[in-house]
Amino acid sequence: MSGTLVLVRHGQSHGNVERRLDTRPPGAELTDAGRDQARTFARTLARPPAIIAHSIATRAVQTAAEISIEAAVGTHEYEGIHEVQVGELEDRTDEAAHDEFNAIYRRWHDGDLHLAMPGGESGHDVLDRYVPVLDRLRMRFLDDAAFHGDIVVVSHGAAIRLVAAVLAGVDSQFAIDHHLANTESVVLAPVTDGRWSCVRWGVLTPPFGPDQPAVTRIGEAPRSADPMG
Repeated sequence: MSGTLVLVRHGQSHGNVERRLDTRPPGAELTDAGRDQARTFARTLARPPAIIAHSIATRAVQTAAEISIEAAVGTHEYEGIHEVQVGELEDRTDEAAHDEFNAIYRRWHDGDLHLAMPGGESGHDVLDRYVPVLDRLRMRFLDDAAFHGDIVVVSHGAAIRLVAAVLAGVDSQFAIDHHLANTESVVLAPVTDGRWSCVRWGVLTPPFGPDQPAVTRIGEAPRSADPMG
């Protein structure tokens, strides 16, 4: 088990700029800044990935393509690792919609995974489609002693935070407070008995506790401006 799973949020999309709940694939394209972010992410990797996987959403496809060019590694599309589907909140930009999404999302991290977005997915729905993809990648590659390298999975902020917190047992309040900026990542390492260990969350390393303050980046907009991060 020498490799890790790098769950990276896509680059900035036009939906992000518009503060829009853009979750239904294919969704918005990357901005020029988002393409630059993807290339920068690729250049900051400690080693080229062995595999680049991505969701079916356009912004993830384009992010993976930019990483692929820099890393000289091909890409692979996977169903099931797209963003949380927000149903009736889709395409809304108002604070009331953001607040409703955040309220339900927080409940998921508190264990109420049966709750659903209005006309959209429950926490269980997200995990049931997302986790099997990671399990397949682990069984086929990371659990193979002959495989060496990391798997970069280009996905989406809210889905990544939920899945990583559940799989690696990350403190729920930490996961709620620590959003992922565009092209930030969560790194999971396989451990025994099919379990995962979270070895990095954004720029932070363990321990991931409720008292660890959220990271504030220079020039960053308020968190509510990017509810899907």
